[in-house]
Amino acid sequence: MEYRVLGRTGVKVSALALGTANFSDPTPEDEARQILERAVDAGINVIDSGNSYAKGESERIIGRALKASGLRKEVLVTTKVFPPTGPGPNDRGSSRLHIMQACEDSLESLQTDYIDIYYIHRFDPDTHQEETLAALDDLVRSGKVRYVACSTHPAWRVMEALAISDRRGYARYCCEQPPYNLLDRRIENELVPLCVEHGLGLMPWSPMAQGVLSGRYASATDFPEGSRGAYRGGIYAERITKEGIDVGNRFVALAKEAGILPAQLAVLWVKDQVGVTAPIIGPRTLDHLEGLLPVGDMALSDDLRRECDELVPPGGMVANFHNSAGWGAKTRTLGVADRG
Repeated sequence: MEYRVLGRTGVKVSALALGTANFSDPTPEDEARQILERAVDAGINVIDSGNSYAKGESERIIGRALKASGLRKEVLVTTKVFPPTGPGPNDRGSSRLHIMQACEDSLESLQTDYIDIYYIHRFDPDTHQEETLAALDDLVRSGKVRYVACSTHPAWRVMEALAISDRRGYARYCCEQPPYNLLDRRIENELVPLCVEHGLGLMPWSPMAQGVLSGRYASATDFPEGSRGAYRGGIYAERITKEGIDVGNRFVALAKEAGILPAQLAVLWVKDQVGVTAPIIGPRTLDHLEGLLPVGDMALSDDLRRECDELVPPGGMVANFHNSAGWGAKTRTLGVADRG
């Protein structure tokens, strides 16, 4: 497994990170534990979770698994705060009130004394970033959090946060976790250059475009049973577009011609893009994990890179994976004539 330095931290992380959004929903706990232990055995040292995943059960499964296996010190455990965790008006967001309580709850669920990387899951328009960053800084100074980061933030908000931290002497974001795959490359326009210039890591989510790049979907309206588009619907269904499926079909053919599994090529493409530290893979089964582990030692050839660029050009998109961001105007998907 290849290891890379995370931003300016000096911390070395595996070139693949294990996402756990499927733990408990739908992956049962016994298989989730097998996935976690196999991932660590293969060299993955980042276990990514969130306090809203499966209503907190993902964190609890990780906590029980790490305690039983004794693997806690061998991995970086990351989790997130922002989405609702209860019915109250303050059981959500990025206020000091919510961050402090959510951190204590996550520490208890994960059965640990500290969180390695604590993410602000989404940007909170109701809370000034200085309030959020001051609270995160207190958590770092108290030893409950090692590093702080953000997920799916617009580039200008990330830059604002860096400026506030530099001015106030607060703990600085070490990483951004955006959606990134061949179907939605828009982070290349502003976010990637920002992270490269200012020393932030990038740990993208949904590198396989929710299975579209592995040939999971044949229709943008009739989804296969068990797929995210079918059983979760909503924003997940919105990401599945006719254009995306068309690109996905051509991508599958490209992968087969190159002698590599489509899912592997999708993750490899993200892993070897400029500025990327580690894509987050979220296997639903142990077999899915086994199929992706070889990517940790693969390298994307120049020929494959050029052929992928012909499918969706740099900075372009054919499906909107920022539709859970909650900021900015909704961007329409581009038609073929709009790309170029």
